[in-house]
Amino acid sequence: MSNDNEQGNQPSSWQASTPRKDGWEREVLEKLAFATLKEQRARRRWGIFFKLATLALIGFGIWLGLGSSVSEMESVGPHTALIKIEGTIEAKGAGDADAVIAALTKAYEDPGSVGIILEINSPGGSPVQAGIINDEITRLRTAYPKKPLNVVVTEICASGGYYIAAAADRIYVNKASIVGSIGVLMDGFGFTGTMEKLGVERRLLTAGANKGFLDPFSPQNETQKNYALSMLDEIHQQFIDVVRKGRGKRLKETPEMFSGLFWSGAKSIELGLADGFGTVESVARDQFKSTNIVDYTQREGLSDRVLRKFGAAAGASAVKAISEQWMPNLK
Repeated sequence: MSNDNEQGNQPSSWQASTPRKDGWEREVLEKLAFATLKEQRARRRWGIFFKLATLALIGFGIWLGLGSSVSEMESVGPHTALIKIEGTIEAKGAGDADAVIAALTKAYEDPGSVGIILEINSPGGSPVQAGIINDEITRLRTAYPKKPLNVVVTEICASGGYYIAAAADRIYVNKASIVGSIGVLMDGFGFTGTMEKLGVERRLLTAGANKGFLDPFSPQNETQKNYALSMLDEIHQQFIDVVRKGRGKRLKETPEMFSGLFWSGAKSIELGLADGFGTVESVARDQFKSTNIVDYTQREGLSDRVLRKFGAAAGASAVKAISEQWMPNLK
């Protein structure tokens, strides 16, 4: 009996364990199935998201294109033309001469514009770009004598920014604006001491005594240094002449005026570097008698911004850093 019971109990024990094994396998399979389904749903949602984002980007680009086309075709009647310069004065930057001149030309040629406001917020930059803009403003003012061009300074109008502003009919500031810095600089670094400590030897071969002009890895050459200083003095004098010509008798020169110092907006009015207090709105209202303000600022297109953001400018930045290391700056 004992053996029979033991033998009889074996099937029941095996049968009892079988459902537990089946339940464990079923649970794992269910989890795998749900995980796979969840992953497929997430992948499908991300796919839909990226498709919608792409469509939105395309639609935005089309909207920008249509918007600019419509604004160029529609007549807005008498208005104040506004052009903004924000940031460093440099090629391909906010103060790029080509972009600013294109906007100025369009504003002057538009029969509906009664006056132009150049809104400047810039610490300075390239004397070449600033000089090109200054010359073109002078030319356009001569060609369109009945259309005044006034500058409105927001935060700062220094160095290259003021180089441009000096060509305007009038300059308006805020009492706390930063104005001036009429000077030129050339900056760089010298690594000779560091190289000596690291035991690094500089091997520079040139064809031409001055081809390695002010090389940062070689000891400073006094002859080359003096030559660079004479070039800076020449550009500085060009800057001074532009300011004197643009401001005329309004300028109250002091020994510090062309030293590179800058002043508050309130002090700049006292010195004749500016004409009064004002904003874009107040100048449009009080000077041009037209509060209808139309922005002519040339801005990057959508494709340009995308390319720039995702690395198209990386190589250009490296080349620029090398080529402009010793270029003078109005900063």
